[in-house]
Amino acid sequence: MFKELKTKILNKKAKIGIIGLGYVGLPLAITFVKKGFTVYGMDVDKDRLAKLGRGISYILDVPSSEIRKAISDRKFAITNDFAHIKKLDAIIICVPTPLYKTKEPDVSYIVSAVENIKKYMKRGQIVILESTTYPGTTEEVMLPVLESAGLKEGKDFYLAFSPERIDPGNKKFDTKNTPKVIGGISKKSTELARMLYEQAIDTVVPVSSSKVAEMVKLLENTFRIVNIGMVNELMLMCDRLGIDVWEVIDAAKTKPYGFMPFYPGPGVGGHCIPVDPIYLSWKARMHGFEARFIDLASQVNSEMPRYVVSKVIEGLNNSSKPLKCSKVLVVGVAYKKDVKDLRESPALEIIDLLIKGGALVSYYDPYLPYLKIHSINLKGLEFNKNAFRDSDCVVIVTDHSNVDYDFIVKNSKLVIDTRNVLKNVKARKNIIRL
Repeated sequence: MFKELKTKILNKKAKIGIIGLGYVGLPLAITFVKKGFTVYGMDVDKDRLAKLGRGISYILDVPSSEIRKAISDRKFAITNDFAHIKKLDAIIICVPTPLYKTKEPDVSYIVSAVENIKKYMKRGQIVILESTTYPGTTEEVMLPVLESAGLKEGKDFYLAFSPERIDPGNKKFDTKNTPKVIGGISKKSTELARMLYEQAIDTVVPVSSSKVAEMVKLLENTFRIVNIGMVNELMLMCDRLGIDVWEVIDAAKTKPYGFMPFYPGPGVGGHCIPVDPIYLSWKARMHGFEARFIDLASQVNSEMPRYVVSKVIEGLNNSSKPLKCSKVLVVGVAYKKDVKDLRESPALEIIDLLIKGGALVSYYDPYLPYLKIHSINLKGLEFNKNAFRDSDCVVIVTDHSNVDYDFIVKNSKLVIDTRNVLKNVKARKNIIRL
């Protein structure tokens, strides 16, 4: 079985199934299709499937033209029927891994995917998890379920973990040219996973186990959350001391060694930074270890939306206006620039806090014309003079590249810049920076 699967992979005859067609799964599917593989995209989201069926991409990094070509070439099949697993050679899981309100990992999407695989799996398949999770998930959660079907890992089927490394909106690094880490339950699984990804991805980095591969992803994101938390705290300190933190960072990064610049902001968003390190912190507690750096960084970062609102209140007070009944326009609600992804966006908490404070909140985002999430239900404004002139305060939360910030400054009474996007704008009294 090992040799048969290896031959199929090397000849690009292996049929690949990808469960979860979100920001990770859809780009991965198209990457394999471009290399000649036949891919079955599986999802339970009817809206996603309907859009893909019409050749429409909902991911900015994947052009609709590539979806249409993949479908017309009969290389990309879209389905919500998991019975197709019977005909596959490789199944890659790219489902969400959120947190419960208690800040504990929610691996229910992984479990659901694995149960569906178990129902239809056959001998000679490889299953790979890409969803970010705590160390041990592949071996402790997935392996027992799959082996309960009466098959043996390393003999009848193969199981591995390969952490996703997707940076939405990144023009330099995509799925193909971002190195891929892989670690299997057995050596044969590692070898097959390595060969599979090598057919579509430039660089593949094997590690000794699935636990190591799972830990790699958490190290990457913990590195970021801790450093962002540190620089956010430094910014708060500089604010008290009357020092421009942006000038400090610009000067520090001239050092050619031993320093990497991180920047303060309104909070952290997306899945990776605010969520993934909590998985590691939770797992550490299960083993009697407190991940103090992670917890402290998370605490600092989670307070940033409140700090932004305090800057709005401060700016309005200087104009003899209370927050209550003031018109506040938020510019950019996506969690990062040049994407239409709202996951864990700090803008959502900022808007919620402003509304609770009595402000009349509106927003503009070139990628998100409607904002309907939790208790927030807003329609984005048009980008024009009236929108800014009628507002008492404009808050730049997400620094999209296709926004005319000079226009905003010229037509606004007060601008709170949380991203230092106005650093080159000549000194104006109506700008407040973090």
